[in-house]
Amino acid sequence: MSLAVQKALVLAVTALFLGGCNPFSSAGPMMDEYVKRVARVLELNPEFSELPSASTLPRRRERQLTVPELEMGMLDFLSLYGCELQYVVGEKNSVMGRVMQPLNRLRYELRFIRAGEECLPEVTREGVKESLEEAIASKKETLPMVLWNATWGVEEMESLFTLAQGDYPVAAEGNPVSDLAIDANRLKRLTRQLLNGDLSPSLESVGAIQQRWQAEHRAGQLINSARLLAARLEDASALLEQRIEGRPLCLGGQSNNQSDIVQNMFFSVYIERIQPYVSNIIRARNQLIGPLSDLAAMQEEVMPAAFRQWYRYHLDEQAEASLWFRLDQAIARHTRLWQTLLEQCGLRPGA
Repeated sequence: MSLAVQKALVLAVTALFLGGCNPFSSAGPMMDEYVKRVARVLELNPEFSELPSASTLPRRRERQLTVPELEMGMLDFLSLYGCELQYVVGEKNSVMGRVMQPLNRLRYELRFIRAGEECLPEVTREGVKESLEEAIASKKETLPMVLWNATWGVEEMESLFTLAQGDYPVAAEGNPVSDLAIDANRLKRLTRQLLNGDLSPSLESVGAIQQRWQAEHRAGQLINSARLLAARLEDASALLEQRIEGRPLCLGGQSNNQSDIVQNMFFSVYIERIQPYVSNIIRARNQLIGPLSDLAAMQEEVMPAAFRQWYRYHLDEQAEASLWFRLDQAIARHTRLWQTLLEQCGLRPGA
């Protein structure tokens, strides 16, 4: 092996080794390194707190609602011969119809209501028309429950919110949640239309949306990153607060060697590394978690109790006990403490 080849191999291995040791390549090591560097420049000892708790979606049987079944007598069924409703009901009574997946059940309920309303003018037999009107009214009354099962009660939602796929990427290409955000807003609009009594929207896109949920895990990654950021920003804030309340970084507002080191770390690590990641998480939260939270909130009337508690903590940004509220508070406090510390040396950011 020539000397040139040997040197090339050494350089390649060294680059690979250094790349693998880069603490800023993934969220967990990056935030741990940040706390360590804050402690180092402030001449303090770092302490790491436990991450805030998080849980997976409640089990499907706890998320899904039991929808009352509508029983139509055989005579009534036969009397509807010639109407589209006859075929709709026939499909439901088939073997496949009895084990409908939530989305197919929603499709069936909408078809039943539409076909029933179209059939009403053709029904002349005494008592049957009244029975059909009652059936349509019953279907409309239970539609929000069916709609809930077709959104939050599906298996694919579990993949979207799984916590087993790590943190949100640090240096992702493009916008990892753009398609999911479009989907969430589309589903939100469709849900609002159905809940408002407009039964005309097509459900064709919903199947594709749920397939993307199955393949993507971004909502769960965002929750993981929110936990990480909240804990480590709070850890770093505790260090900043300790130094602010203790020995001043600068005397008389005059900078010194240590304050120069602190300022350099502030810009090279916090501003260049940490703040962009925090901004990415907040932007992705607004794009994806926001509409998903709205989707749940607009169905709160039928929301199962087991899901309600999970929703308040993992999705609701306004609830003071929520993970996202804690993250927002941690970011605000951390920014404020950095400003206070650097102000001691006349170095307040933005001044």
